Amino acid sequence: MADAVELALPFAGTWLVQNSPARRVPSHGTHLFATTYAIDFVAVRGRRTADVRDWRTALGTEPPERFLGFGLPVLAPGTGTVVAAHDGERDHEARRSPLALLGYALTQASRARAGGAALAGNHVVLALDVPGVFVVLAHLRRGSVEVRPGQRVGPGDVVGRCGNSGNSTQPHVHVQAMDGPDAHVARGVPLAFRSYREHGRDGGVRAVALGVPGEGTVVEPA
Repeated sequence: MADAVELALPFAGTWLVQNSPARRVPSHGTHLFATTYAIDFVAVRGRRTADVRDWRTALGTEPPERFLGFGLPVLAPGTGTVVAAHDGERDHEARRSPLALLGYALTQASRARAGGAALAGNHVVLALDVPGVFVVLAHLRRGSVEVRPGQRVGPGDVVGRCGNSGNSTQPHVHVQAMDGPDAHVARGVPLAFRSYREHGRDGGVRAVALGVPGEGTVVEPA
């Protein structure tokens, strides 16, 4: 991890790890839009992403408000300057049912053709004080972005709130590091997180000083 940019987790509480670069690279299955080392976090209680399950969970779509992460603060993972802040995209209905997920997957190509901003939804791009490293925090809740270009931020500062905008099937935080401010032409940069606890599938807990959370683990700041 000598070449990885070191970040703080961009949230409080417990979050499930999905699309981890600890499992595969490119983590999201593509190098497009600098997502090579991107990682997703979904807020959980235990391992539940929502407290409600009903017929909509099995057969249709669900309101994003029923998910635990929706509206939770998203924090700056490092010290830097805001270079882009986009808001105004709607929060989509969420999808957990296989039927709803299949329909969404079939429209993935059209969303990709719409470009990186359409995929990211409401998002913030930070230029870290580490030279040549930019971090994207994506899928923020509409109306929640609290920063503007040129603003300085530090670890723990609130930049927005978790939402379900852009290419998202349920509220989550997408984090990626890249070597330029424009995801259309930038390349992904490896990332690692400082000072967290990782809850494994077997129930074990380990303290991590610096690492990349494993797929399917649950993490929280130490």
